[in-house]
Amino acid sequence: MVSERIAASDRLAVLCGPTAVGKTAVAVALAERMGAEIVAADSRAVYRGADVGTAKPTMEERRRVRHHLLDVADPGEAFTLADYQRLARLALADIRARGLLPLLVGGTGLYIRAIVDGLSLPPVPPDHALRAALEADESVHGPGHLHARLAVLDPAASARIHPRNLRRVIRAMEVVLRTGRPISTQQRQGGGAVAGAVAMVGLTIERTQLYRRVDARVEAQMASGLEEETRRLLDRGVPLAAPIMQALGYKEIAGWLLGSYAAAEAVRRLKRNTRRYAKRQLTWFRRDARIHWVDATGLTQDSVVERVHAIMNSTLSIYGEA
Repeated sequence: MVSERIAASDRLAVLCGPTAVGKTAVAVALAERMGAEIVAADSRAVYRGADVGTAKPTMEERRRVRHHLLDVADPGEAFTLADYQRLARLALADIRARGLLPLLVGGTGLYIRAIVDGLSLPPVPPDHALRAALEADESVHGPGHLHARLAVLDPAASARIHPRNLRRVIRAMEVVLRTGRPISTQQRQGGGAVAGAVAMVGLTIERTQLYRRVDARVEAQMASGLEEETRRLLDRGVPLAAPIMQALGYKEIAGWLLGSYAAAEAVRRLKRNTRRYAKRQLTWFRRDARIHWVDATGLTQDSVVERVHAIMNSTLSIYGEA
């Protein structure tokens, strides 16, 4: 039988899509078949001690295939896009040096762009005092206030960032206020773009089924200890303003634990917010014409893996063997 492995060289495979679509299981099976190691592209899975709420790969899945960029940051610290880009590039170089193929997997579109397009990122370290002041400003004036300010200072960035994504709104505000230049003019392609072949595949599924999967995942997370995990983070002193505590799951459960609403309301909010997040992810990825889509509706996992592999093999094989 001809080997199904794809020569690594400077090649990169990408598997993306919305939360709960089934990327993790497909990626593990795909990596085994392709001789690949997985580089996570998830802005929440980088944090140690945040496992249930981020739906990290299981230990069994990690034993089957080596994963990179999981558990690389303390939950109390801010992990920036520049941090991710730097560590991911090191991981890609390491994987390729061992003759394997990097498989970039996740739902954080900006992380994927930072690698695929080699974004040149503004060298602006976090200004915690400024961020706190901006958060206070938003709290005083109400939701959407900072996004409206950003629309004046950096219209291009405000058009790309959802008004409810306060963390990214504040980061864009931080850059323009610190440098006097919009982040949209600084965050450009070309800061060391990945050379060679890139095969990008997105997983999708019929919307009603996706939302059912989202609801089922939330129920499973609650049964697997999301409450206890959130409580441990709070007990460790991780501030509510920390990125991980503003992430899906932790934010809603923390509100319950701190007495803002009941447990049932926390679950309701988490399901609703996760469905909204999945919709925003799809909107983001649909804008990228390079992504080949595989609709997993009604397909077995083996069939999905077969289709994804065929696309990646066809795309990367165009460039011949290394």
